[in-house]
Amino acid sequence: MNDEKIKSICILGGGTAGWMTAAGLAKKLESLNIEISLVESEQIGTVGVGEATLPHIRYFNKTLGLDEAEFMKATNATIKLGIEFCNWGKLGDRYIHPFGDFGAPIKDVDFYHYWIKLNQQGLAKRLSDYSYPIVAAENGKCRHPSENIHEIESTFGYAYQFDAGLYAKYLRAYAEKKGVHRQEGKVKDVAMQPETGFITTLTLDDDSTIEADLYIDCSGFRGVLIEQSLKTGFDDWSQWLPCNRAIAIPCESAGRIDPYTRATALTAGWQWRIPLQHRTGNGHVYWNEHISDDEALSQLLSNLDGKPLADPNQLYFTTGKRKKLWNKNVVCIGLSGGFLEPLESTSIYLIQEGITALLELFPDKACRPSDQNEYNRRMDLQFDRIRDFLLLHYVATQRDDSPMWQYFSQMTLPDSLTEKINAWTERGLIQRYEHGAFLPPSWVAVMAGQNLIPRGFDPRVNALSDQELNSQTSAIADAIEKAVSQTTDHMDFLKLIGAAIDETKRTRT
Repeated sequence: MNDEKIKSICILGGGTAGWMTAAGLAKKLESLNIEISLVESEQIGTVGVGEATLPHIRYFNKTLGLDEAEFMKATNATIKLGIEFCNWGKLGDRYIHPFGDFGAPIKDVDFYHYWIKLNQQGLAKRLSDYSYPIVAAENGKCRHPSENIHEIESTFGYAYQFDAGLYAKYLRAYAEKKGVHRQEGKVKDVAMQPETGFITTLTLDDDSTIEADLYIDCSGFRGVLIEQSLKTGFDDWSQWLPCNRAIAIPCESAGRIDPYTRATALTAGWQWRIPLQHRTGNGHVYWNEHISDDEALSQLLSNLDGKPLADPNQLYFTTGKRKKLWNKNVVCIGLSGGFLEPLESTSIYLIQEGITALLELFPDKACRPSDQNEYNRRMDLQFDRIRDFLLLHYVATQRDDSPMWQYFSQMTLPDSLTEKINAWTERGLIQRYEHGAFLPPSWVAVMAGQNLIPRGFDPRVNALSDQELNSQTSAIADAIEKAVSQTTDHMDFLKLIGAAIDETKRTRT
């Protein structure tokens, strides 16, 4: 039976996906005496523009035993309390999707139902005023969440904005200390077992060979093993997420370094702004049917905070996913598995979920179909639900001022998203998922933030008199305002926890 145990793993490709996988496997499998190797080539660049994350990354780092302050200094990281969306509902609108809840439940009913009633009466403040992380972000402040669940400062989480290239470098050092062997080279040939189709050997450009029991494909969009070798196939989701190009460029920082990412809707796509400690990351995601590359670059350059610090990085992609993310003895993680555009910073989350699911279903050499099927089922759910959440931003809108927005106004939605929107607009119901990146407050934030307001609400709200309703909701808003006034400024907080980089490393206009 021991002969069936996995004894060797080969990860093809470095970057964020490869080194997160190497670090995660090295940590979790360190007692099993499994040889882990990673093959990458300095001649092959990585996409490396992903700089924003979701709160789940904190738990990945904690699992590895990383020191937060050390990691943040090494990656020039800042705190991320949410994402600000500008011009998505209609021109001039802005709201923040927070990593936290709105208010607090009253009599076991989610707070937003009470806000819906107040809003119908014309008495509600902004929904954002009942969210601690939003008000803190708007004021450029942050802190660690309180451990006292009775305090309003406990009602949020946070993520990071960091340099993805530096994060990969940091994890490489970690993984190599755990015994991962890195090999320089490019794959020139892949040998497969005739009967099973399993990959047996990789031949590199220096004619060296690597044999492994399990292969992890982190080779990016090329999908060297999962697609070029195994011909797994790809589900093209361009009909729903048609943006297919991006231009990324860093610039000097200007003014306050905010604890949130910004996504500004444009005529044929949208622009991101991600403030790091040493610079600001920027990019324009767009649909090339409605804007040329030169026009897209011009729009991006005209909206930078400061002087560009590098040449533009042009990216081409097709949104969608592999038909199988685990096929035979190959598991694809990262861009080799699929890409759903960076609107809600889900790429690194999907890497993390891929690693977690693989560890939970870790196979023997046979890579049983039942394990593959369960892995693919879980990852399909993740991709499907993220697709719906991203698409929501484009269709919950009043914009019709350009061909792209007109396209979305006439789109036939996936049934799963139609059901979600109908449940919300009819009675303020948010269906809860067992698997999925975004909890109900995230869906509430986007739908309410983009002016999709329900006609109904939970009838238990009416158990409160109008006076009680006004009193209890006002108390929450007042508590948030007071708590934020006592919260530390973002950069002072980074200094306080030892995560701030040296001032000389910052580029400021």
